[in-house]
Amino acid sequence: MPRVSEIKRGQVIEHDGKVFGVRQIDRSAPTARGGGTLYRFKLESIPGGDRKEVTLKGDDMLKDADLVRRQCEFSYRDGNQFVFMDSEDFSQYLIDADVIGDGAGYITDGLQGIYVMIIDDTPVAIQLPQSVVLEVSDTAPVMKGATATKSNKPASLETGLEILVPDYITPGETVRVNTETGEFMGRA
Repeated sequence: MPRVSEIKRGQVIEHDGKVFGVRQIDRSAPTARGGGTLYRFKLESIPGGDRKEVTLKGDDMLKDADLVRRQCEFSYRDGNQFVFMDSEDFSQYLIDADVIGDGAGYITDGLQGIYVMIIDDTPVAIQLPQSVVLEVSDTAPVMKGATATKSNKPASLETGLEILVPDYITPGETVRVNTETGEFMGRA
C-alpha cells in the first residue's frame, strides 16, 4: 500500500471501494507550522469514466488496484462491440461501445498503442495513446491569407469526430489529435 505522496499520474488505485485512474495530481504545502502537504487528485473511475476530485494528506495510505493492462491493437468492430487483439499472445478482448464512449472517435483500423484494462479476467476499459493520426474528411475551403491569421474552423475527421483545425488545413490531409483534450496538435 503506497503513501499518497508516492502516487504517480496514470497509476490505478482503489478509493472508497471503487477503482480509479489518476488523471492529475496537484500538490500544495500549507504555510502554517505543522501543516502537512496536501495532494489533490483528479480521478476517473474504471469502468464508467466518472470523474471525482479527492484531497488527501501526504502520509495517508492508498491501495493499489488489482488491475492488469494489456497492450493491444484494434482489430474490428462487431456490431456494438469493439474487438482488440493482444500484442503478445494474440488473444481477443471484446468491449462494448458504451464503455468506450467518446474514445470511439479516435479509434481506426489497426490502431496500436491501446491498453485494455482487465479486472478479474474481464476487460473493463481502454486507455488510448496520447495522440492519434486521423484524416480530415470534410472542412471549409482554404481562405486567402489564412497563414497570416491564427483562426480555426471546424473539420470532420474520418471517424466522424469533429475538431477545430487551423484555416490552412484541407480535406484529405492527415492531422495529429490529442486524445485527452480532442485538440488539433499539428499535421501528421
